[in-house]
Amino acid sequence: MALSPRLEFRQAQSLTLTPQLMQSIRLLQLSHLELNEFVETELLRNPLLEREDGPEPDEGSEPPERPTEISAYEDTVDRADRIQDAASIADGYDTSVENVFPDQAAQDQLNPQSRLDRNGASEGGEAPDLDQFVASRPQLSEHLEAQANMILRTPADRLIAQHLIDGLNEAGYLAIELEALAEQLGAELADVQAVLQALQGCDPVGVFARNVSECLALQLRERDRLDPIMQRLLDNLPMLAEHNLAGLMRAIGCDREDLIDMLGEIRQLDPRPGLAFDSGPSEAVVPDVFVRRGPDGAWQIELNSETLPKVLVNRVYYASVSKKSRGPAEKAFLSDCLQTANWLTKSLDQRAQTILKVSAEIVRQQDGFLTHGIAHLKPMTLKMVAEAIEMHESTVSRVTANKYIATPRGLFELKYFFTTAIASSDGGGEHSAEAVRHRIRQLIDAEELSNILSDDTIAEILKKEQGIDVARRTVAKYREGMNIPSSVMRRRQKKNLADVG
Repeated sequence: MALSPRLEFRQAQSLTLTPQLMQSIRLLQLSHLELNEFVETELLRNPLLEREDGPEPDEGSEPPERPTEISAYEDTVDRADRIQDAASIADGYDTSVENVFPDQAAQDQLNPQSRLDRNGASEGGEAPDLDQFVASRPQLSEHLEAQANMILRTPADRLIAQHLIDGLNEAGYLAIELEALAEQLGAELADVQAVLQALQGCDPVGVFARNVSECLALQLRERDRLDPIMQRLLDNLPMLAEHNLAGLMRAIGCDREDLIDMLGEIRQLDPRPGLAFDSGPSEAVVPDVFVRRGPDGAWQIELNSETLPKVLVNRVYYASVSKKSRGPAEKAFLSDCLQTANWLTKSLDQRAQTILKVSAEIVRQQDGFLTHGIAHLKPMTLKMVAEAIEMHESTVSRVTANKYIATPRGLFELKYFFTTAIASSDGGGEHSAEAVRHRIRQLIDAEELSNILSDDTIAEILKKEQGIDVARRTVAKYREGMNIPSSVMRRRQKKNLADVG
């Protein structure tokens, strides 16, 4: 059969995701901080968008008076007449300038426009933002750089010190290899080690350590308590982490009383000295949805208005500008801005309604958890919620990402309520994996030294008490996920605590 080009028509149906539809889908999974940042970018780019601030004016209220236009010269003269100097303000309080402005008396005379009035307000009548005056903790790098410049003499040593400071993590530990740094800078390894030794004497004591043992040793050396037996104790820290006190006493050659004294000294040290300094801004978690008990006993679900940016389309401005637009490029730009503005307002409203719809279904299915606690948390999947509200699973997954809900039981991420199911041995309802983990923790917290529960024993108790059919391997996995040691380790810990007490 010969191959030859030809024209052919075919009719088919397909789903095409437009750029705006893809953007709407992306808006669903944004947190409120990311959403506000996106909206701010659109406000700067689109002249037809404006933020809705405050309630709308009543119809019967008079429009605000337009400000009178004056020249720049008249405005300057008028402001100069209103400005008072420091001496005039001090005379009003019947005192001297130094008592009113102890630090800025001279600056006030040079720059009178920066002064505040008697109520603490600025020239425009706005009170100062108190958040701007909150003292921040110093940065660890800045604190160490200032000390390095004083103790190191040559520029080469200061360059090495700067790279060592940049190699610290948040806890103050050195996270780079000295050999690699020496090769990178083309310096001798002995010079890098000498600079490191000098920097290890900086404040806070313990920084520039390469492991926990070295960090504690630096602090003990500062206190003149790093004797040979203490050094042997630091060399055997893994045995201390395992609570193997008997083996630790044999390794370092001391009795129980001396060991308890040394452990008391170690507890007074700071294994992460760098955390005392500011490592960056921390953001508080703000709930996107509030759940409260109503007067009739039903749950009331409300969106947090503070996390929902409100934007409006300025159609009056669009009508005014479109009349003056001349070229096709200007008309196309205005048409694109209007279309984008309408899409954004509609997408924000759909996003809010979708979050509210998904949250309401989660609250409906987890009524037992909200009423009685985590033991009544039901297993729930994305598919269960999606089928109940007639949405796709991917939509529910995006809505629950980076969203938080405030309940009478506390603040939770929406993803928290989606847990796997564990079958019941008696044919009853399934149990949530999170509820099973909570019960395992309760059993371990209540155990005594004479009755340490193994993973097999915990599995038997769960099956006998609540009919939870869970294997020993599952109990071990949940226990390790909660950072709970094994039964052997727990028995050793409780025994050592009892002996010390």
